[in-house]
Amino acid sequence: MSTARGRRRSALAVAAVILLGAFGFLLYGGIDSNVVFFLTPQELLERGTAAYDVPVRLGGQVQPGSVKWDPEKLDLRFVVTDTGGEAVTVHSTGAPPQMFRDGMGVVVEGRYHRDGVFQSTGLMVKHSNEYRKPEHGDRPQEMYKSLTKGAGS
Repeated sequence: MSTARGRRRSALAVAAVILLGAFGFLLYGGIDSNVVFFLTPQELLERGTAAYDVPVRLGGQVQPGSVKWDPEKLDLRFVVTDTGGEAVTVHSTGAPPQMFRDGMGVVVEGRYHRDGVFQSTGLMVKHSNEYRKPEHGDRPQEMYKSLTKGAGS
């Protein structure tokens, strides 16, 4: 009976060592290569050459007048800026989100390349989460106009 108890303890000890080893690997080795950082243009540029070809989420505002959209080629180019005044050119393929406009807050996911262009694989717009209950007599068309006006159009 004591040999069965000893085998059980040995098995539990081996399982615990394997679990701790896997956790240690994730903590010190594997997790760093799978993390996607969120950076502003200033933070991205401050990283220098360490920022190249690393998966990143870049957040900021679309610089007014910088949007160049070719619907035939599904080619979108624009500049993302931050409060620090830094700017990064972004290239994205595919149709932009419907709410995408100049001055809009965006988050782009992709990689910054040595040519100084951020190649985006995903584009999300940031919008207000404020909701106002319609007042009696409000017309939906007027509310829609106020929403699009507030989005920077």
